[in-house]
Amino acid sequence: MESSAPRRTLIVANRTASTPRLLEEVTRRAKEQPTQFTLLIPDVHDRKGADWTIETALPLLQRAAGGPVEHRVGGPDPYGAVEDAVREGRFDDIIISTLPKQTSKWLRRDLVSRVERLGLPVTAVVPRLKSTKELIDDSEDVTRNFIGGGFI
Repeated sequence: MESSAPRRTLIVANRTASTPRLLEEVTRRAKEQPTQFTLLIPDVHDRKGADWTIETALPLLQRAAGGPVEHRVGGPDPYGAVEDAVREGRFDDIIISTLPKQTSKWLRRDLVSRVERLGLPVTAVVPRLKSTKELIDDSEDVTRNFIGGGFI
């Protein structure tokens, strides 16, 4: 009995590459079926611009994937970087992890719809926004930590 080839998923992310929602999605997909993930870090002007993502987020993605995650750095144009990756790789689907609509250049530039025209299924992953109560609780914790830390 032949085993089927693993699914190949392209993850497009930069500043959101280590958010809980993306890590949960990677974990879910890895458990669902064997999957090879490749992280594409677009929207960088030089290699140093991607260093944080590679050094910090990549190990978290590998843990979520349960194995190695390849990575590549794209240029300053996110769509062009995705287009190049799709042309050069054999991906089955794409995950685009982006900031919330209020702050996302990618969403304002309609990156998700443009990438869908490349012919692969696309999933957009946006970090959860905190509720007002969580934001207030966080600010109270910061205040307590600041005061309690002897900074005043």
